[in-house]
This record gives sequence, structure tokens and C-alpha cells, in this order.
Amino acid sequence: MEKADNFLAGIHDADYEAEYLQTRLDVSGLINIMGRETESLNGKWNFAPDLYDTCRRSHWFKDYRFDANGNELPVDYDWEAWERLTVPAPWNLEKPELYYFEGHGVYTRTFRYIPKTKGERLLLRFEGAAYRTTVFLNGKIIGTHDGASTPFNADISDAVLPDNRIVVTADARRSPFRLPMDNTDWFNYGGIYRDVYLVRLPQIFIKDWFVRLAPDGTFSTILADITANAPVNGKALLEIQGLGIKQEITVQNGKGEAKISARPELWSPENPRLYDVSITLDPGGAVDSVRDRVQDSIGFREIKTKGQEILLNGKKIFLRGICVHEDHFALGKTTNDEIIRQTIRDLKEMNGIYLRLAHYPHDARFARIADEEGVLLWEEVPVYWAVVFDNPRTYADAENQLCELIMRDRNRASVIIWSIGNENADTDPRLAFMSKLAQKAKAIDDSRLVSAACLVNQEKLQISDRLADFLDVIGINEYYGWYDPDFEKLPKLFANSSPGKPVLICEFGGDARLGQRGSVDDLWTEDKQKRLYEQQVETLKKCPYVAGTTPWILYDFRCPRRFNRYQEGFNRKGLIDADRKTRKPAFFVMQKFYAEMKIDYSSAFDIPKNIINNTTHDRTF
Repeated sequence: MEKADNFLAGIHDADYEAEYLQTRLDVSGLINIMGRETESLNGKWNFAPDLYDTCRRSHWFKDYRFDANGNELPVDYDWEAWERLTVPAPWNLEKPELYYFEGHGVYTRTFRYIPKTKGERLLLRFEGAAYRTTVFLNGKIIGTHDGASTPFNADISDAVLPDNRIVVTADARRSPFRLPMDNTDWFNYGGIYRDVYLVRLPQIFIKDWFVRLAPDGTFSTILADITANAPVNGKALLEIQGLGIKQEITVQNGKGEAKISARPELWSPENPRLYDVSITLDPGGAVDSVRDRVQDSIGFREIKTKGQEILLNGKKIFLRGICVHEDHFALGKTTNDEIIRQTIRDLKEMNGIYLRLAHYPHDARFARIADEEGVLLWEEVPVYWAVVFDNPRTYADAENQLCELIMRDRNRASVIIWSIGNENADTDPRLAFMSKLAQKAKAIDDSRLVSAACLVNQEKLQISDRLADFLDVIGINEYYGWYDPDFEKLPKLFANSSPGKPVLICEFGGDARLGQRGSVDDLWTEDKQKRLYEQQVETLKKCPYVAGTTPWILYDFRCPRRFNRYQEGFNRKGLIDADRKTRKPAFFVMQKFYAEMKIDYSSAFDIPKNIINNTTHDRTF
């Protein structure tokens, strides 16, 4: 394009963002950092809202303060004079005036770096920043990442100095082309809200590894895959304490794999057995190479389906669960170990063993702690509602987020289901988009189930969705008794449906403001919510193909689309108040229901026999 003699890029260049999208920080460069020593960059960072994205438009990150003749230039930023915000934290809760801020923000800080070993590589790692994040170091563009809830990293070895300034721009705007899209049902937190690390690596290192039980029903084979950061030829040593395994693996062109006969003690909610696993890479004759070692604690279990049942380690299981959002009254979307462990304690008090982590990837610590605590997880990517399914860039974003999630958590025994989306209309573009995602999930991890939270076919009153052909488990969301007041449609729905696969009721429920009392017919009351739950569980336990439930939701959470006198900016469907302490009466309905589902359960099903598909009426969990 011809430019005028007075063209100023920072003002006139409408396509200014293009240079930042040339270097993508995506799953192709993602490194598994489990078991590695990290150096935290958490703490106070200087911050300023940047409503016009001037940092990127005008190249603030280059820190040009003098012209070619040495004359001082006026600049529109002042790094050290900016206010200081906490990292990690959503900026929305740092200052009242930022509560609804959904634009661009700029973070900056300095750090010192002195290499410890010859030839070491330095990794800069972000566990989560919303939504489009561009990273700069010492005036250089490091790269751009899309997606608020999955990790990304960059090798900054060629840009790092003894004294360094890092600048990070975060763009939290909502858009129909992003994932999640512009219309969601939760609060849009912005900023660097998860941990930031430095990680020192040798010149040749283990980029990723995947160790799991072979999903062949024999429980007698462990599979291991190893990937190095370079196409080296060497060997690796896999050790699994407690099983006496010391297996040498040949590494060729940077990859190695092993198939090992072993009978590990199987991981389960009742027995969350973890084994200490380590891998040591010897890159052979690679220049300046040293041995690299990683370690992790891994459980071995098998999850599969058979007909209309879900089997854990070969035994039928009913997934006694609930949904949860990553939203805390004080920390917002930021979390910590104690919050996660308290969530699990609340689940177990309800006699639950399973959590649906909605509607985006939660903090990586959740799955690690769930491994220890014996909790099963559904993990989800934010292909949510009316995504622009016919846009190739939107699909590329979805696939990348799905792959980043799977690569992050596929060594976690607790994760049994990858969910590829929630409540999408059954259109041709959506079918093409999501079926491709399902196939991608299977291609990179065949040891777990794939599902999605689908909508009910209201016209036919059936569980009917073309995507089901590509899913291992059919998830459905239904709100009979609430959004559809006619509760009698639920038993009709079950009677009209013949899914042929296990069905998980991913959502049901209704709002109740804590302390609001009334008759069982009064909306927004604890009494109405309790009665609705009683109706739901009595109906659900009569349906033979329902293999688990996750009512919506464990805790009340922020939602800026809900502003009646009872909601006041919150979704009040929680069984526990937003204070994360006070139980509503419906909590105890689920507690009783799940206590029943822990033992042998038999009933005379009310659904006509011709739709049961030869399944047994007996339920043993």
C-alpha cells in the first residue's frame, strides 16, 4: 500500500497487529514443566490500562527515548511510575474502577538473570492470561498467545540479558470470533491471573512425555512416549518406583516409546494410588549436552464405555458429581491449593467423586490435587454457545486450546473426559467443527473419553444430536422445572430417547437466594430449589442410561447478565452460597441421593421396556 509522506504508523496503520501475530506461542512450542525447578515472577508488576492498544500501535516496548541525533523524545508511558498490581490476579478485583474493564492492559517488570550452567536455555512460562497476550523482552517481540485458560511458553534464551525488562499486553475484549465468544454466562476476568515462571533447561531437554496404562482391558501394560526438543539420537531411562521398572528407551530423531509389562495398583477414587515416575534423557553425542531428568507422580487406571455404561478399571461406575466455576469471592478466577482442596472437601461432603470443571480449562493444580484426592474430572474447552463455526481462525483457536489442555493434563489419572464444548445449536457448520475437535482429541489421547454438553431436542423431546456419533459419552443440559416450568417433560424425554451410549446429565437446577424462603412454587426461594432437586433425582435414578450427574452448580458465581433483586450480578444456582461456606437445602438432597448411589441400587423403572435396549435394571456402583 502506498503511504503518504506524513504517514505515522502509530496513528494510521489499521493493520498494526499483524506483526505481532507472525510469532505465535501455541501448542507447537508447549513444554511440559512438571517436575522441573521453577523461578516465580509473581508479585507486584507495574500496570496501566491501555484503551487504544497504544503500546503495540506505537511500539512502547522498544522504549525509544532518544532520536537518531540523541535528542530526548516525549513518550506516553512511564513504566516505574505506573501503579502496581498483583500477579497473578485478574485486574478486575485489584481496583474498583477496573471491575468491568474489558480492554487492553499493559504489565511490566524487571528481573535479573545469571546463567547457572553452560549453554542453558531459559523458558518464560505463563499458566494463564486473558485473552490475547503479547510478550516482549528487552525491546523484542517474543510472541502472541490466544486463549485465556491454557498455558503457553517461549524460549527467551536469545533475548535475555543480565538485567531485563519484560512487557506484557493483555487483551480481554470479548469477540464472536474468540473462544469463549462475546456472549457468555460468567464474568469476563482479564489480565495475568495465573502464575508466571522462569525455567532453566539444558541445551537438549525432554519437551514432553506421556505415561499411561494401555487402554486394552488387561491392566497389564504401561505405555510411554517421550519427545525431545531437538531431533537427537540417544537413549532415555524410564523408572517407576514401586513397580521396579527401569526401562531403557531408544530415542531416534528426538522421539522414543516403550511398551512395558506391569501390573500396577489401579488408581481409583477409593484408592488414589500414585507412582513416582522419572525419565532421564541422555542425548548421546549432541554438542554441549548434559543429561536431562524429569519426574512426576502418575496414577494408572482405565476409563471406557460398554453399551450404556461407563467402566472405571472394568467396573461400572455412576459419576456422582457437580459443576464448578473457577470463580472465588475474593480472588476471582485466580485460585490456590487451599481453595481447590476445600472445593474437593465440599464435593466429598456431598458424597461426590466427580467434578465438571466448566466452561474452560481450570488451573493445572486442580488435576494434580484431584490425582492425590481421588476425584474424577471432566475438563472442557470454551467452545461455548453461538461460536462462529464457519470461521477457520476460530477453529484453529479451538483446536489449539484443546491441544494445550490435553498436553498439559494427559498424565493426570483424575481426568477421564475431554469435553469439546457446551450448548451449541446442531447446525452443519457446528457438526463439522466439533466432530473434527473430537477426532483431534482422540488422535493425541486415546486413553480418555470424549464428550460435549449438548442441548435437548425440544421439538422432538429427545436426546438427539448428530454430534453424538463422534462422542463416547453424551452430555445433556436440561432445566425442566426452571427455564421450562413443565417438569413432566423430563420423564417423557427419557422415555422418548434411545441413546445407545452412556448419558451424563451435565446441568440441571434452579436459582435460590440464600435465606429467601417461600412455598415450593415461589421462584428464587430455597424451597423451590429444594423441591426441584427432589423431583430431578427421583426421575434421574429411574433412567437406566444415565451414568452420572453434575447439577449446576456447587457455588454461586459472578455473572453480569443477571440483575434481578435476587441475583444482583450473580448466578444463584449454587448449592452453596458465594461465601463458599453456607449450604442451601438442595445440597442435602444431592448428599442423600449420592449416598444411595454409592450402594447397590435397584428400582422398577417407569420408562417403557422397549427403549431400555436390553440394559439391566440393577445398578451396582
